[in-house]
Amino acid sequence: MGTFWLLASAHEAASEGGFGLNLDFFETNVINLAIVIGLLFYLGQKVLGNILAQRRAEIEEAIADAERRQKEAAAQLADREQKLAQAQAQAEQIKAQAAQQAEKAREAILAQAEKDLERLKAEAGKDLSAAQERAIAELRQRVTVMALERAESQLKTQLDEGKQQKLIDNSIAMLGGSR
Repeated sequence: MGTFWLLASAHEAASEGGFGLNLDFFETNVINLAIVIGLLFYLGQKVLGNILAQRRAEIEEAIADAERRQKEAAAQLADREQKLAQAQAQAEQIKAQAAQQAEKAREAILAQAEKDLERLKAEAGKDLSAAQERAIAELRQRVTVMALERAESQLKTQLDEGKQQKLIDNSIAMLGGSR
C-alpha cells in the first residue's frame, strides 16, 4: 500500500509541478491496470498455484480412475466374452446330444412299432385260426345234429315195431348180452 500512496503523491506533485493523483480515467487506465495486474500476480500467485495444483491433482486422479475402470471393464468384457463362448459351445453340445437322443428315440419307436405290428399280426392270425376252428366245430356239431335228426326221422319212417325189436336185440347181442 505504501507504493500506492507514493504514486498518488507523485502524481499530485506532477500536476502541481510534482507528483499527484490523476483521476482522469483515460490517462490513468494503463497505470491502474499495471497496478492491478501486479497485485493480482503477487497475491494471486500462491492461491492460483494452489487451485491449479489441486485441480491438476483432481484431473490426474480422475484420469487414473477412468483408466482403472477401463481396465476393469476390458477385463469384465473379456470374461463375459469367454463365458458367452463357453455358453454357445455348451448350447451346441446340448443341441447335438438332443439330436442324437431324438434319433435314438425315433429308432426305438420304429422298432417298437415293428414289434407291435408283428405281435398284432400273430394275434390276428391266432384269432383267425381260433375263429376258424370254432366255426368248423360249430358246423360239425350242426351237421352231426342234422344227421342225427335225419337218421332218426328216416328210422322212424322205415322201422316198424318188429324191425325195431330186432335191431335192439342185435345191438344187445353185439354188446355181449342176451335176452
